[in-house]
Amino acid sequence: MVLPGLKITFLGTGTSSGVPMIACHCRVCTSPDPKDKRLRSSIMVESETTRLVVDTTPDFRYQMLRASVERLDAVLFTHPHKDHIAGLDDIRAFNYFQQQPIKVFANQLTQTAIRKEFSYIFSDEKYPGIPQVDMVEISEQPFRIGDIEVVPVKVWHLRMPVLGFRFRNFTYITDANRIEDSEMEKISGSEYLVLNALRNEPHISHFTLSEAVSLSQKLGIPQARFTHISHQLGRHQEVNSSLPNGIELAYDNLVIYVE
Repeated sequence: MVLPGLKITFLGTGTSSGVPMIACHCRVCTSPDPKDKRLRSSIMVESETTRLVVDTTPDFRYQMLRASVERLDAVLFTHPHKDHIAGLDDIRAFNYFQQQPIKVFANQLTQTAIRKEFSYIFSDEKYPGIPQVDMVEISEQPFRIGDIEVVPVKVWHLRMPVLGFRFRNFTYITDANRIEDSEMEKISGSEYLVLNALRNEPHISHFTLSEAVSLSQKLGIPQARFTHISHQLGRHQEVNSSLPNGIELAYDNLVIYVE
């Protein structure tokens, strides 16, 4: 039996500072093109019965409002950096309307950071209105959230292990500059590959645009979309026009359907 497809929505495609960057007057930050307005990187994955979000960025509240999200089943975290976890407090609204905790899936490293940054959530003395979460520890083994199968892909953000995720034929990787061969095998056969492509100049812990292009071509994935983009990369339309066939920059509110 062929299962119904998944809907993937890019809630944000910017790097940690977002685009435009505060107080910046460069030609990207002042661009009139809506595709040059990038909230912090996150996606929403939806099946017929399950809706999950990958990372709760500092823009999480606005991302949920902009996408008119009224129900959320789970949050899945890639790693513990602030631009990926800072919006967790705003799941309170879903707690209130759904009258239940939200499942939060994260590895041990990220769980430790969440418990530190949001210590009031886990305090023995809880006050009314705080977020309610059910923490679920994940490793590199596949698991399911509702009817969505999740295959973790371990990548490296300099020396920090980060989890990318494969959802059927769609693989999402952000904050990485190295992927081991054994993990690349998990990506093989994907129809879509999402990679971070921070800028053109070398960076200590992110793929550059050329590195992301080379890796996409090496893996032979038919369609690649790049995210976690900084204002240093250039304007969306100009960069897009320079990319090979099948490779494009992602943008906020982009929707992809996969089988």
